[in-house]
Amino acid sequence: MLIYELSSIASHWNCIKTLDEWLNEEKIPGIYGIDTRELTKKLRISGVMMGAMSVSQSSIEEINMPKLLKKETYGSQNFLPAVSLTEPREYGDKNKDCIVLLDTGTKYSIIRNILKIGYRVVCVSWNACYETIMSYRPKGVVISNGPGDPKICNAAVETASELIRTSIPTLGICLGNQILALAGGAETYKLKFGHRGQNKPCINLQDNRAYITSQNHGYGIDPRSLDKTDFKVWFSNADDGTIEGIEHKSKPIIAVQFHPEASPGPYDCMFVFDKLKELVEDNRVLKPAVTIEQNKRKEENCQSTKQ
Repeated sequence: MLIYELSSIASHWNCIKTLDEWLNEEKIPGIYGIDTRELTKKLRISGVMMGAMSVSQSSIEEINMPKLLKKETYGSQNFLPAVSLTEPREYGDKNKDCIVLLDTGTKYSIIRNILKIGYRVVCVSWNACYETIMSYRPKGVVISNGPGDPKICNAAVETASELIRTSIPTLGICLGNQILALAGGAETYKLKFGHRGQNKPCINLQDNRAYITSQNHGYGIDPRSLDKTDFKVWFSNADDGTIEGIEHKSKPIIAVQFHPEASPGPYDCMFVFDKLKELVEDNRVLKPAVTIEQNKRKEENCQSTKQ
């Protein structure tokens, strides 16, 4: 953490520790005395960039800092094992139909909203294969938000490819949006300036209506590559024209780059979950892609392949 000034006094009536004490407990390094306004100006001109901070009880050789920066790149980091659960977890009434949530760093608000539209949730690891997902006989799948470069998420992209191929009703959110785009044959790229904030205007191209959204992402979908896929743009960013949502041209698959379930808001796009429910309900007449027995055998093969 980088800040301009650190207060050693915490005077709020319900404060139990200072920022410094909390960072120390969480083992998060920090530094103060930084001109954060100048740093912000640098980022706004040059774009998002890597930074390095060294912590030591002895003097630090600054000549080694550039070497540290060159050694690590943000795009090479796979954060998903650190943010995803390792064992399946269920939420809600076991008698209700199931929606499988592929956990690439999901927020609990996504789970709450799936429960709200009338389904129970089975949350599985980010690298769960298609057969594992289908073993729960889901009515639909949600691919969650999460950190990092979507091109690192090879296992999730492969799973999403199968979901598309078999026309499983699917909703992607944030990172899930990018994963579905890659699975459909599109390309993603790193934004010069990430979209961060709770007041990002997006245009629904279905009705040309503007919605205020909450966003927190640093990658986007290349619009030129999307033209070569079976996806089309659903939402676009009113500020810079970037893609904020996609929908499949013929299958029950949608995705949004923003966070429709954002807490504490805005709530303009909560209808995205209702749209997922519509896709699930309309898909009930379709036959399952494979039988339960086939799924079980394929899941066993999937697990042995991972090992």
